[in-house]
Amino acid sequence: MDAGLPRSARVRTRADYDRVFGDGRRNADPLLSLHWLRSDAPARLGLAVSRKVDPHAVGRNRIKRILRAEFRQLRMTLPAGDYVLVARPAARTCDAAALRAAFSSLLRRAGALPPAQAGGTMPAACPPGALPPSP
Repeated sequence: MDAGLPRSARVRTRADYDRVFGDGRRNADPLLSLHWLRSDAPARLGLAVSRKVDPHAVGRNRIKRILRAEFRQLRMTLPAGDYVLVARPAARTCDAAALRAAFSSLLRRAGALPPAQAGGTMPAACPPGALPPSP
């Protein structure tokens, strides 16, 4: 058992996975696919990393360990619901930072996390229809 992620924070049964895959919203990128089903229960994580992703258990476990750790950090900020991540074969060759970035990006696209703050030195653009301040 993972000491940092209690049983109540994991999607565990086949029926739960089937419900998330059947009724949840799906977002995907080349590394991961996120299935998210809103509910009243606190955020729970499910992981699906098949042998097609990596034939070696060590590689599959590395991917799951990285994603579990990222979920553990974000769990209290996420809306209630079940989050199931499905790894894709490209995940085998990428590093931990890329997996974490892909997970966060999928959560933002799904609306579970607020959009990333725009960086840079340029001021924000005026909304359409608004006039810029006059000098």
